[in-house]
Amino acid sequence: MAKKVKVKKTLVQQILTKAGINHTGIQINALEGEMPQGYEKSQIFKTLALLGDKTGPIIGILPITEHLSEKKLAKISGNKKVSMIPQKDLEKTTGYIHGANNPVGIRQKHNYPIFIDQTALKFNEMIVSAGEIGHSIIINPKDLAAFVKAEFADILEASNT
Repeated sequence: MAKKVKVKKTLVQQILTKAGINHTGIQINALEGEMPQGYEKSQIFKTLALLGDKTGPIIGILPITEHLSEKKLAKISGNKKVSMIPQKDLEKTTGYIHGANNPVGIRQKHNYPIFIDQTALKFNEMIVSAGEIGHSIIINPKDLAAFVKAEFADILEASNT
């Protein structure tokens, strides 16, 4: 498989490759609305770091088109309440800056509970950050969940439609 341009793999991609997890690295900036061809915006997932009042840090992964229900995440994670980790504390908590948080890298360093919204199960492929701004990976949701020991759950804010 010859590549015209050798793109350096992120640490996340190296970890997945070493583990034999099928994935594809892509360069997009989802924060600026870039979309890979053939994918819906709802297939791009953001990784949010929150603090539970009982468990400490927890990770919620949901489509960038949706809003997290802190109430639902608190309930399924065994907390009374959860709140977003302040941006200034993000890197020391997860190891990543805002926009680069990803479940693979976080799992390598920490044993935080990880919850992926169940809408990911509708897709054969989802897109998550590869640990660097502008770098993402396309991966099967079940493969990702198995690798990072994540649970699928309903963590979305109910839409008012």
